[in-house]
Amino acid sequence: MAVALSIWLLYHELRGISFAELKGSFAAIAAHDWLLAVLSTLVAYGALAGYDHLALLHLRRHVGWLFVTLASFTTYALSHNIGASVFSGAVVRYRAYSSRGLTAREVGVLVAFCSFTFALGTILLAGLVLVIEPDVLKRFVDVLPIEASATTGGLLLALVAIYVVGSWLHLRPLKIGSFELTYPRLPIVGRQLLIGPLELCAAAAIVYFALPAEGNPGYLIVLGIFLISFSIALVSHAPGGIGVLELAFITGLPEMDAADVLAALIVFRLLYLIVPFILSLFVILFFERAQYSRKAE
Repeated sequence: MAVALSIWLLYHELRGISFAELKGSFAAIAAHDWLLAVLSTLVAYGALAGYDHLALLHLRRHVGWLFVTLASFTTYALSHNIGASVFSGAVVRYRAYSSRGLTAREVGVLVAFCSFTFALGTILLAGLVLVIEPDVLKRFVDVLPIEASATTGGLLLALVAIYVVGSWLHLRPLKIGSFELTYPRLPIVGRQLLIGPLELCAAAAIVYFALPAEGNPGYLIVLGIFLISFSIALVSHAPGGIGVLELAFITGLPEMDAADVLAALIVFRLLYLIVPFILSLFVILFFERAQYSRKAE
């Protein structure tokens, strides 16, 4: 329902854009901006691999770094495109890590840890953006029924501080039925606070570098809009955030030409979603073939 509504609203926003305008905006992206966007993509997926590496450190389980990196890459490349990222990501991770001896419970903790690291990075960055650029949500005043300010940003940063203090004081684990999630050790929390924001900053930078300089409100505003749009896309479970990302950015960047914004998002989809998705299919094919050969021996 959310996807259909977003696409319908997006259609009304883009009715005046011709294919020639879009093609011109896409062609206007300079070679060095393409390079910076590609580098940002590599940093983003490198940071995503860090989610899994940290989760395994938390579990005190050792798995080869190359396997973890490929498993993480495949997980996110598929889940970002398929939607329902927690569920689809859990399936891929279980298939991968169970082959390395992790139990279903350990994989569950790993999935929860990675999801929380993403949420923690989002809260930390949102807090910082609101403290520095408190007016970013006013760009969505006609769309989102919420208000925020620098005080809201401070409260979000306080939540992050409480989590850090909880780890420092070794507070009791969070129990949900038979499932138990303990506070990570303080060095791991420190890495969470670095890796989570790094991935989001790099992903937002893909869009930022693909946007033209004219009318560009700056990286912090683009980052703020990205956090809002990406969060809405995850909640909606829209495959690849289709329609949601486009509508959020076009609404949030009224000072920019809609064709330029759409071209930048095409670059984002190409580098962050489509190319990784295609590559992940080859990784899965290689993994399944190796598993089959191992069983046949």
